Amino acid sequence: MIYLTRHGQTEFNRDQRLQGRIDSPLTELGVAQARQVGAWFGERMRSGGDWTIAASPLGRTQATARLIAEAAGFAGEIETDERLIELSIGSWEGLARHEIEVLRPDLAGEPFFMHSPDGEPWDVAAPRLGGFLAEHAGGDRQVIAVTHAGAGKVMRGVHLGLDLAAVRHLDVPQDAVFALRPGSIERFDCV
Repeated sequence: MIYLTRHGQTEFNRDQRLQGRIDSPLTELGVAQARQVGAWFGERMRSGGDWTIAASPLGRTQATARLIAEAAGFAGEIETDERLIELSIGSWEGLARHEIEVLRPDLAGEPFFMHSPDGEPWDVAAPRLGGFLAEHAGGDRQVIAVTHAGAGKVMRGVHLGLDLAAVRHLDVPQDAVFALRPGSIERFDCV
């Protein structure tokens, strides 16, 4: 089973700036969100099983993974997996939403996901993240993947066979867990 979760709120998230592969630290809310997710996992880990936590190499996911592990009582090593890194959004990294709407007024009120002119395209991101899914699907191991908004959307889209238009509109909560089961995804809110 793969459990997918996003890092907690960062300063850039709070300020409505797109991050891509640049980093910003977790806010107090982001720390609390990570701990809530960890408590949710702790209840499941106490039932036993073989658990793994894998995280993107970016600082915000590494910090979230450590907080999840601590709150869950997970004593193992956190694996860093490059495939879980956030999508590159090229020249849009660090820009505020209103700045992008000036560049692309046609996107006002629409998701910016995979519209960046020099960002990572679907045909690169989907195989990268799909490879992680394929490697960890099936078996008895419970894998917690700590990743990002864009990467998480791609993983859920690949898992369900969705097209890009549908993936653009997937939600990206920072206090929820998605359980990826064969042919379905179940959401658990951790508030």
